[in-house]
Amino acid sequence: MVGKCDFVSVIGAILVLTIFHNPNIVHAGEGVPEVALFTFGDSYYDAGNKAFLSKKKNPPQTQWPYGKSLDDPNGKFSDGHIVPDFIGDFISIPNGIPPALKPGANLSRGASFAVADASILGAPVESMTLNQQVNKFRSMKSNWTDDYIEKSLFMIYIGTEDYLNFTKTNPTADASAQQAFVISVTNKLKNDIGLLYSLGASKFMVQLLAPLGCLPIMRQEHGTGNDCYEPLNDLAKQHNEKIGPMLNQFAKSPGFQFTVFDFYNAILRRTQRPHNYRFYVANSSCCGVGTHTAYGCGMGNVHSKLCEYQRSYLFFDGRHNTEKAQEELAHLIYGADTNVIQPMTVRELIVFPAGANMLESWEPNLSSVRRRPSTKSTSVYRLLDLVG
Repeated sequence: MVGKCDFVSVIGAILVLTIFHNPNIVHAGEGVPEVALFTFGDSYYDAGNKAFLSKKKNPPQTQWPYGKSLDDPNGKFSDGHIVPDFIGDFISIPNGIPPALKPGANLSRGASFAVADASILGAPVESMTLNQQVNKFRSMKSNWTDDYIEKSLFMIYIGTEDYLNFTKTNPTADASAQQAFVISVTNKLKNDIGLLYSLGASKFMVQLLAPLGCLPIMRQEHGTGNDCYEPLNDLAKQHNEKIGPMLNQFAKSPGFQFTVFDFYNAILRRTQRPHNYRFYVANSSCCGVGTHTAYGCGMGNVHSKLCEYQRSYLFFDGRHNTEKAQEELAHLIYGADTNVIQPMTVRELIVFPAGANMLESWEPNLSSVRRRPSTKSTSVYRLLDLVG
């Protein structure tokens, strides 16, 4: 009965119905509530925090050619904007979110807690574990109201360092040792997400790991030529298989909402069919030295090569994507079909009423393209249950 719901829930559900099924609402920011964006993880999401922890006076990511496309080396590991910048733009945060470690930063629309070299396990040098990032958020939590935190977006991408370090220190690990390590990593990740939830976060976008063995730096270090280093890809796949079921379990908790971005296959498709995505080079990087120009970009003591046109490359350096690729990925996160992000897009996650329980769950092996409905569907009628 409507009478049993408060007015805010009724309006929220009506807004969701309007946004999901009105084809005229297509522009970024339109119909989307003003929320904050918080990011956690490693260098993929680092907005500049590493520079504040580094003992080096001028770390590579603060020097040209990083920031090349913007002519602004600002501590981000790309030639320009990174995924959170584009997501911020889509939800009307025009200048992006600042690094949380920057003194005097404007935190009104959120902050980046991600730090390059971050890991889930261990004690990374001049960096922070995910748990330390979450505790940093805890210490700064008073900058935002509880209601604002509950309706805001929390993006997480981490785990690369854990698996790169594991394969480096355990090159002959057997299947059981690999499985045990994956379980230890994902269990700790589960604990850290649970801590964020206990601090008031409720809307999570978790990005699956990339095919780590296809990174140019891994092809170069392992001498695989045009092939990927499959042992690392196998570890990433084992890790990724545990994320959806983990979040499905979390969604049984009151108000916990999530979506999962299949970053693994998004990158794999671009390495296998680069021309379909308007890339010319997908197995080597734009900046660096070595067989795949994958090492030393921005380092003062390395005479690294630089490609002439970075927008033709999938990777800018040995591990990080170009601005062009980051923009493509951000569009996928914000509005792709369920074979790419599920059970909902980030746009749908943001407009979904805060505090409401999930209506759909993550599904395994969703490899075929399933279009999101543009007309009334079972989900619409289930949404009506929120107000009836």
